[in-house]
Amino acid sequence: MKYVVVTSGVVSGLGNGVAASSIGAVLKACGLRVTFIEIDPYLNTDSRTMSPSEDGEVFVLDDGSEVGIDLANYERFLDVELTGDNNITAGKIYQHVLDKERRGGYLGKTVQVIPHITDAIQEWIERVALIPVDGREGRPEVCIVELGGTIGDIESRPFMEALSQFSYRAEDNNFCLVHVSLVPVIDIVGEQKTKPTQCSVQSLRELGLKPNLLACRSTTPLNKNVKEKLSQSCHVPDNCIISLNNVPNIWHVPSLLIDQKCHEAILGILGLARLTVEPKLYVWMDIARTCDQLHAPVRIAVVGKYTNVSNAYQSILEAMLHASVVCQRRLVVDWVPASDLDIETANESPDLHEKAWGLLKGADGVLAPGGFGHGGVGGKILAVKYARENNVPYLGICLGMQVAIIEFARSVLGLKDANSTEFDAGTRYPCLIEMPEVTMCVGSRRTFFRTMDCKSAKLYGSVNYRDERHRRRYEVNPDMVGELESAGVEFVGTDETGDRMEILELPWHPYFVGVQFHPEFRSRPGKPSPLFTGLIAASSGLLDAGVLQSPAGLENGNGPVPMKVASGASGSGYANASGLEEGLLGLHVSGAALAH
Repeated sequence: MKYVVVTSGVVSGLGNGVAASSIGAVLKACGLRVTFIEIDPYLNTDSRTMSPSEDGEVFVLDDGSEVGIDLANYERFLDVELTGDNNITAGKIYQHVLDKERRGGYLGKTVQVIPHITDAIQEWIERVALIPVDGREGRPEVCIVELGGTIGDIESRPFMEALSQFSYRAEDNNFCLVHVSLVPVIDIVGEQKTKPTQCSVQSLRELGLKPNLLACRSTTPLNKNVKEKLSQSCHVPDNCIISLNNVPNIWHVPSLLIDQKCHEAILGILGLARLTVEPKLYVWMDIARTCDQLHAPVRIAVVGKYTNVSNAYQSILEAMLHASVVCQRRLVVDWVPASDLDIETANESPDLHEKAWGLLKGADGVLAPGGFGHGGVGGKILAVKYARENNVPYLGICLGMQVAIIEFARSVLGLKDANSTEFDAGTRYPCLIEMPEVTMCVGSRRTFFRTMDCKSAKLYGSVNYRDERHRRRYEVNPDMVGELESAGVEFVGTDETGDRMEILELPWHPYFVGVQFHPEFRSRPGKPSPLFTGLIAASSGLLDAGVLQSPAGLENGNGPVPMKVASGASGSGYANASGLEEGLLGLHVSGAALAH
């Protein structure tokens, strides 16, 4: 087994997750089978109880594991399916060691960080590295291990020690350390400064690790003299110093690595120089270039609770980008704080209220993402009402579907007090109730279509069922399904029992779809989620009479797409033109520059 370990220095948020994912994509393009392990040093056992405002979105895997967004990058960049074991946290390691100690597994010895914690970390890495994630038989050839946080973090020390021991245990040509570091440009003098990276590498060496490659994050390509200085001070060859400079979108990062022969350097260090071939990333590069060339805009209002957090809805944004490329539209996202739509905000902060409604009314389509708790629910209900009454394309995900049910029950059925028991346990009209048999429905579940004559089924390719990932606690009250259907709601998808409603549509509406699952978690570049494709197409005026035709000839990777996007779609880049930050890992949207 060959190991590529990716660490980060100077500051967090440099994008070592995207760097690790891009390295994996390049090695896969060289013909190698790749797997990933992410190490999160925090003491939580997983991301389940962590707020998006604290650590970004919670990403859900097929097996129900709730993890950080870096594993989402791995899945999207390599089109693989990971498990909870591909995510190591300090909480998992300590829990494993303490459980073993309680069972007498250490034969009465004093349990210590060294060797018991560090041994457990290494054993976990070696065990999981052998498990294939690409759906094929046989073990992977390269395991990429990303250590979260930055060098010097106190919570990372046991992991640094474990990786140091691991590097000495690994046989020759089996271990490659890539250190992602910052080379800032000081505006006053306009000079790229190497001292932060030098200090970071020095700290790395003090912890027993020597970098084989430096991946230097900077706004512009590294100057030749800067590379020479880093090579001398950090003892890394020139050809192993990679510039991670700003590019139009993150899909360019793999080609940025290829252009600098990063794959040749890594393969040489791993003793795989014989495999040095030109990586086959033609389709990937076509997608990146196509994205840059789009210019016809489509504006989507995302009405959510955490719109002020850059990566709280990262998979939502990615899924819309994937769909916008297929529909040949430049995606412009307006982040609308749901609470600002409420009448209470109109009284307290009229400017914020007016701005939020201006963004909503100026959008071509509306998306309400998932979430928990009552914060912003009133605003989401108002956004649903606006989209329903004004024939604006709408996609509601999880909570977004649930608020659509509440709005319909109140506005159409006349049940003014209708609510979810999550927000009002004593409501007279509980249109959403907690699932009786589980505390949380999480992971991959199968949804069956009740009819093929609906937009959702056609977008999915007229298949009988679809597997999607869930993360929810509440469901449509079975006792109210008949009443809702008699008033015009069409539940087109259910679970295997037929009793749990999974997909709703309003058949007379241009595009009004609500789903209990999270389709964004399975979306991939070149393989967009069908429901997101439907939203972007409908918002672009390209979804007509159930016919969707792609002018780019790009297949929806989730199966045939009987609906076709009308011709005339054109378009470039997904940046909003209004002065926003630009960066290697930046996604341009109105109101904020979202950093990966």
